[in-house]
Amino acid sequence: MSAAPVMTRWFAAMDSETPEAILDMIAPDFRFSIVFSAGDGKATDFAGDRAAMEGYLAQREKGVLTHHILSASTVGDDELVLGQARRSGAFESTFVAAARLDAAGRVRSLMIGRSPALDVAGRPVAGRPVEGH
Repeated sequence: MSAAPVMTRWFAAMDSETPEAILDMIAPDFRFSIVFSAGDGKATDFAGDRAAMEGYLAQREKGVLTHHILSASTVGDDELVLGQARRSGAFESTFVAAARLDAAGRVRSLMIGRSPALDVAGRPVAGRPVEGH
């Protein structure tokens, strides 16, 4: 059993040929915010309800990035994950995700933050100085 089973299934669906499968995992009163940094201080906040998530899914690259969960936990109704998005196996960004589940185990609220500026594996990111060096 995964330490965050719903989020593990969520990211597996996002990496599949049918990312819209996540829509079966959300509660009727679902709300979300995905803060997506492209670097250089620029970020976009995709936020809203089910309809906004459908819009997010429609605009995103499909089958290009893969999500790799590095650590995960569940505390009560909350699932938390830390991971990396990779493109062709190479680091693209670090992400954190927090989901609050309803009594039926569906995602009621979701917060995801993503940034290419930090590789939590400790490898230097191109164009950024490494602290202490």
